[in-house]
Amino acid sequence: MEVVEPLLIGDYQIIQDTERYRFTSDAVHLARFVKGTKGERVADFCAGSGVVGLHFFAENAGVEHVTLFEADGGLARMSEKTVALNGLEKRFTVENVRLQEIPAPYIEKFSLILCNPPYEKGGFEKSSGEIAPCRKELTLTLGELLDAAKRCLKFGGKFAVVHRADRVAELVCATHARGLEPKKLQFIAGKEGKAPYAVLLLAVKGGRAGVEVLPTLINQ
Repeated sequence: MEVVEPLLIGDYQIIQDTERYRFTSDAVHLARFVKGTKGERVADFCAGSGVVGLHFFAENAGVEHVTLFEADGGLARMSEKTVALNGLEKRFTVENVRLQEIPAPYIEKFSLILCNPPYEKGGFEKSSGEIAPCRKELTLTLGELLDAAKRCLKFGGKFAVVHRADRVAELVCATHARGLEPKKLQFIAGKEGKAPYAVLLLAVKGGRAGVEVLPTLINQ
């Protein structure tokens, strides 16, 4: 069932489906991990219901436009409804397309790409048929995600992603191998003193080597 919920920023609202995958605090942490600049053209990969793109837009007044990319038709339509609900049709575009098939007009178009991807390996064991692709690498691998980010970023553009903490080595190596140089890293833990469960990474296309490691973020 679709419900309208407050984004808790200004008067913005978001539509979600109570029977499908709903966003978590990781999406909010990602939206706050990097600051927007005036005239920024932003993409939200694996947008789902559009929470990362909408949250980022709401917190960064200078952003010019946000494009939400979502492969699932139902979630893409939900994003379109959220855009219309907030009266943002001129500031947002929703593309129902696989990242592996993003069309030519979007190549090297964006100054920032945000992504909260499916980051578990494995099958459907603990997930329903609709929820599983949102959580598991069934239709999109990490390599395919990063290839799409490289294609769609301008030189000097930024890529920000939230991923599993235990895959941080794979994530750093894979971004570096594609010329997306890791520049900022921050782990997320559920409680003080607990091992991190997620990691935030900011990489720059064509950036110089050197990573800033921030204090662990406690998810309270």
